Amino acid sequence: MSSAVHGFTDDALGTLDAVGVARALRAGEVTRAEVIAAAVARTERVDPSLDAVQLRCFERAAAAPETSGVFAGVPAFVKDNTDIAGLPSCHGSAAFTPHPATATGGPGAQFLHSGVVVLGKSTLPEFGLTASTEFIDRAPTRNPWNPEYSAGASSGGSAALVAAGVVPIAHANDGGGSIRIPAAANGLVGLKTTRNRLLDQPGARSLPVQLVTEGVLTRSVRDTAHYLAAVEQFRPNPKLPPVGLVEGPTARRLRIGLITADVLGRPVHPDNATILASAAEVLTGLGHEIVEMRLDVDPRFVEDFKQYWAVMAAAMTLSFRIGHRGYFDAGKLDPFTKGLIGLVKRNPFATAAATWRLRSGTATYDRHFADVDVLLTPVLSHPAPRIGELAPGQPFEELFTKLVDYVGFTPLNNVGGGPGISVPHGLLPAGLPGSVQLAARRGDERTLLDLAYQLEATSPFPRIVDRPAAAGAA
Repeated sequence: MSSAVHGFTDDALGTLDAVGVARALRAGEVTRAEVIAAAVARTERVDPSLDAVQLRCFERAAAAPETSGVFAGVPAFVKDNTDIAGLPSCHGSAAFTPHPATATGGPGAQFLHSGVVVLGKSTLPEFGLTASTEFIDRAPTRNPWNPEYSAGASSGGSAALVAAGVVPIAHANDGGGSIRIPAAANGLVGLKTTRNRLLDQPGARSLPVQLVTEGVLTRSVRDTAHYLAAVEQFRPNPKLPPVGLVEGPTARRLRIGLITADVLGRPVHPDNATILASAAEVLTGLGHEIVEMRLDVDPRFVEDFKQYWAVMAAAMTLSFRIGHRGYFDAGKLDPFTKGLIGLVKRNPFATAAATWRLRSGTATYDRHFADVDVLLTPVLSHPAPRIGELAPGQPFEELFTKLVDYVGFTPLNNVGGGPGISVPHGLLPAGLPGSVQLAARRGDERTLLDLAYQLEATSPFPRIVDRPAAAGAA
């Protein structure tokens, strides 16, 4: 078993979460310069082993004006598919020639509203289209708990940096599990919010099925709760009930549906099943009622999602060709992206039927909550794979089959528009953290945060600092 790679040490960041760092800054216990210097030093110490940073802008961060907000002065990274004025966005792709964004987009502004200081951009696989942050032209992003394994995706770089203690919080987004998958792989909290609760990437709400939501990756439930409470005020959606600040667990007892098989009815890996059973036992011990359920989804869901995913790949490619003319070379796209585009070209008439069925996904999602308050599921069908198992250079159909076998639970929330949260729980073999997913009715993030707090208090999250560290990493 490989040693963990992390940067936790006795510096201005210590082992504090983002709320803790912000409080220490406000109290004058540490200075903004000290916490930025600590995060920079941690980056330099661990990133050579993790390859999670796409772009560094340390001098810019140190010279940036004072910020306000719930996380004022807290160092963080932005996922490299989100525009921040003056920084390039390459979307994980060698097809881009880096050039600075002329303006900060809505999701970037929303993230900055929390007060964080951006140290740079984090890695993602090309266009965020797959579930492991790996490339054909450079080193993969590795899991700090065990660098032989994947950090997940698409927000893999952000997850690795937060799990390794480089920063306490990082930006992420989720179109099929891209917050929740890397959260699960790295032992973090990852909340995918209700569709349209937060600002989206340009053009996202004009798509036939809006899949992507914005968020963060954190090491504590309170960081996620404080972030959501702050940024939902940035541009509130009047059609959704506000979440507000959820500060801890309540005594409310819930009826929870336990899901043990994926959308195709297949059981999960025994190690993941053990983690799920443990979480169910903890929740039962807290007084919740657990009832076994199955996912009631059209068996064509996987193929429909695949077809729509391919359309998104083609649409992003076209958009980048037009919007980044002179800075984008589609000939440099990786084989997986090209395979998705080829799928659209081979069967263009399948798109309309797939999209029509996916548009009924909201009703499909909603009916799962007719008799329960929450669903408890695995996040993933098996533990995080070794580096290389989901590499983008392998034959397209072979890789997509592996992705279906891995990502069996998260896409339903994206299609249905409901909130889902990855919560760390227990340890898997190979020194990797376990995780479970909680899902709730659209608009009901409060219940998810409540339950996540309960799991955190009753079964404290595994800590990477308790694992042996690689030489020079700690």
